Amino acid sequence: MDALFPYLLTYLILTSWLLKLTAPLPLNGPFYYLKIYILSALGGFPTGASIIAQLKERNEITERQAALLLGICHCPSPLFVIGFVGQDLLGNTQFSWQYLILLHTFSLILLFFLPAHKNSVHSTTVPKNAFTSSIKESVPTVLVVGSTIIFFATIYTVLYAIVDDIFAPKQLLLLAATLEMTNGLHAAHTLLTGNVLLLAITVFLTTQSLSIHMQVAVIAKAAAIPLSTYAWIRVLYSIAIPVLYAIIFI
Repeated sequence: MDALFPYLLTYLILTSWLLKLTAPLPLNGPFYYLKIYILSALGGFPTGASIIAQLKERNEITERQAALLLGICHCPSPLFVIGFVGQDLLGNTQFSWQYLILLHTFSLILLFFLPAHKNSVHSTTVPKNAFTSSIKESVPTVLVVGSTIIFFATIYTVLYAIVDDIFAPKQLLLLAATLEMTNGLHAAHTLLTGNVLLLAITVFLTTQSLSIHMQVAVIAKAAAIPLSTYAWIRVLYSIAIPVLYAIIFI
């Protein structure tokens, strides 16, 4: 409630609303993908998955396009990276800006290699009560996020109590980051310092956690979007972004 929802809920509603407002714009090719990416980047995960699922259900994008976009338009909210990670944890937003610039530059390069998109036939007018309907459509995503976070946070608490006397704190750090990313970021801030801390945060923000990937999987399954492409793209990100960050900034 303190670390995630203040940085997610507002943008989850806002991006759904903006998606409706920009629906009449006759965008094609890379510009159409760019609109989707910007809205996804503003909201952070799993907002991107929610947006792509909506577009797939409206037949505005194909299954293949949805699968590719699901992996690329999957990034932490800038408000979360700057507010929680930069300001609350590190007390300095320099890392946040470095990470966001690197991540989005890499994503935009991949975005322009996607298959050409031709704008589908859809309404040319903004729907009535767009803001109200955006709030209603955001509720299921909020429930998915909340339930998965509670589930994995509970699992982490139970496992931590069991293995606390067996493993060292730094070994438990990997357990925290694997199950729920925010817990992993908290633990990294407590146990690590210097460049090791920055690199660990980069890895955790990029690989995310089972909690976040479960959220994406639930949303994608509801829209019949295959997850194999998403998995391979996330592996690419998990290797490329930490390596590039270490080369450029450390």
